[in-house]
Amino acid sequence: MAVSADLGEVLESFVAKLVASGRYHSKSEVLREGVRLIQEREARLAALDASIARGLADAEAGRVKPSADVFDRLEAELAAKTDR
Repeated sequence: MAVSADLGEVLESFVAKLVASGRYHSKSEVLREGVRLIQEREARLAALDASIARGLADAEAGRVKPSADVFDRLEAELAAKTDR
């Protein structure tokens, strides 16, 4: 499927410089990598959203711990790591 994109002068110039530098073989290669990076970022954001939703569901269901207990545990773990 062919796609046509108007990148504007600044992005078009940037893409052209990347190709001219030899880092990429074509404009299409630059754009494919850009889309892959966006795809990876969107996947990470989706995973983060799912983690937040799980945390909110746990909080709403009462599956929580007092913050003092959590901080005490984290401080103990950090102290154990720095004592090595």
